[in-house]
Order: sequence, then structure tokens, then C-alpha cells
Amino acid sequence: MSKPVNPYAIGLFLVGSLVLLIAAILIFGGGQLLKKKTQYVIYFDSALNGLNVGAPVKLQGVQVGTVKEISLELDQKASRIIKPVVIEIDQEMVLDSSGKPFRAAMTLEERQQNANQLIEAGLKAQLQIQSFLTGLLYVEFNFHRDDPLKLTGINYKDLAELPSVPSTEDQIRNTADEILTKLRQLPLEDIIKDLATTLKAVRDITTSDDLKKSRVALAQSLEETDKLITTMNRNLVPLLNNVNATVTDTRTMVQQFTRDIKPVLVSTEKTLDTANSLLLDSKHSMNSMEAIATPEGPLWQSLEALREAARSTKELTDYLQRHPDSLLYGKE
Repeated sequence: MSKPVNPYAIGLFLVGSLVLLIAAILIFGGGQLLKKKTQYVIYFDSALNGLNVGAPVKLQGVQVGTVKEISLELDQKASRIIKPVVIEIDQEMVLDSSGKPFRAAMTLEERQQNANQLIEAGLKAQLQIQSFLTGLLYVEFNFHRDDPLKLTGINYKDLAELPSVPSTEDQIRNTADEILTKLRQLPLEDIIKDLATTLKAVRDITTSDDLKKSRVALAQSLEETDKLITTMNRNLVPLLNNVNATVTDTRTMVQQFTRDIKPVLVSTEKTLDTANSLLLDSKHSMNSMEAIATPEGPLWQSLEALREAARSTKELTDYLQRHPDSLLYGKE
């Protein structure tokens, strides 16, 4: 007969197996279950082909989390498709200025406050290609301060929303679409017709008789110009020689004039000195004349005496004219 099964041994075996299972998860899982993580939601406008759950989430090239969930919702009121992408950020991968991990936000208000701080700093998510061979995508966070901020404001599972920007491929595609749209708006038929008309006018001009005559006239003008230049080159050498000779003669004449004018200048200087001396003497003479011509001077007194003598002579002459016999008998 077989021995009965001991329930205590079975229970101990189950407890031991459970402990080993938990230890294996902690060891081989790298302690992921014990890490503090925070979830956010991101809405991308572009297609999510190549983005899978578990794709890395990086901050300037450093992995800080993974993609936790990708959903697809249809908004019938707004007639649009919403693609919420839930990411999970490992708080221990992001340290503060003191080197300690950021405290995990527990409530929705705390998570939204943390998200607002990141948004104010210009942090935005963008889809990037992991490998061109596989076409797999990952979420890259970087600071795009110049790009406009776009938030949907949709509440998805009480998760804080982070903004996104189009991927590089989407930006190139959008730019190409804008260029094509502008090209479609151009009046291409009118432009082609105008171009055809212009080409026809150019062809008519190039094949016209006037243009042929103009070419012939231009060729003749160029030939005559060539002859004129040849003649000028032939006559220019003697002309330059004459100019050089004239310049040499002028230089010689100037030198001779300089030599001849030097004695004249010296004589002129002496003459000026003599004239200056004469002017000084004349000035002294004028000063002497002024001194003589004063009322108290001898010249003035002599003139007074002459005036008295002239008056006496006039009176005598008048008397003799009235009494001529006074010369014989004397004055009565």
C-alpha cells in the first residue's frame, strides 16, 4: 500500500516554489517591478506605422522609459481619429540637481504640474526611426522651443498630456505637399501658352531679314573698328614720341627759367628793401613836416608874417593909387 500524502509537505513545496518564482522575477527582471514609474499620454498626428508597444522612449538619446500602450479612438462628433500613446517614464533615470531621482507623482494634479514644467521648458515628443532596415520607430524627447505648442486637452485615463511635434519625414512631406498645392494653384496652361508665344516671337526674330542685315552691319562695323584700331596703333607710337620730346623740352625750359629768374628775384628783393628804406625816410620827413606845420611852428609863423606884409603892401598900393602925388610931396 502507498503512503498517504502529507498536506504539510505539499504546502511547503508550494510556498517554496512561489518564493523561488518571485526571486527569479526580481533577479532576471532587473528589479523593474520595484522601480517608480510615471505614465503620460501623447497624441501624434502622423501615422504610427512602426511604433510598437515596448519601443524605447529617449530624452536627447538617453532611454528613460518605454511605450506602454497604443490605442485608437474614433471621435464621431469631431469626425477624427485619436491615437493616444501611453509612455512610462522611469523616475530613477531622471535626476535632479542634487543627483537624486525625482519624486514620483502620485495624483493627477501632481503629474499635470510636472508635465506643465516640462512643457514650459519646451520639451516635446517626436517620432524617430530606430533603423532604416526595419522601419521601427521610437519616441524622442527634445527641446523644441520655436515650434508651436499643440495640446488636445483630451482626458485619457487621467493621464497628463505631453505635446508632440511632427517627425522630420512628416515635415518634409508637408512641405512638399504645400509646394505641390501652390503649383496646382498656378495657371500652368496660361504660363505654357505665354511661353509658347514668347518662343515663337524669339524664333521669328532670329529668322527675320532685319536680324540678318543687322548681323552683316555688325560684322562690317567690327571690321572697320579693327582697321581703326590698327591705324591708331600705327600712329600712336610717333605721337607718344612727340609727346615725350615735348615733355622733355618743357622740363628743360622750366629748368632754364628757374635759373634765369633767380637773379631777377634777388634784384627785386634788393629793390624792395631800398623802397622800404625810402618809405621809412618819407615817413620821417612827413613827421618833420607835420611838426613844422603846427600853429606854433616856424612855418606857420613865417606864413603869418608874410600875410601881414602882404596886407601892408596892399594898403600902400591902394594909398598910392589914390594919392600918386605922395611920392613927390610925401604923405599928408
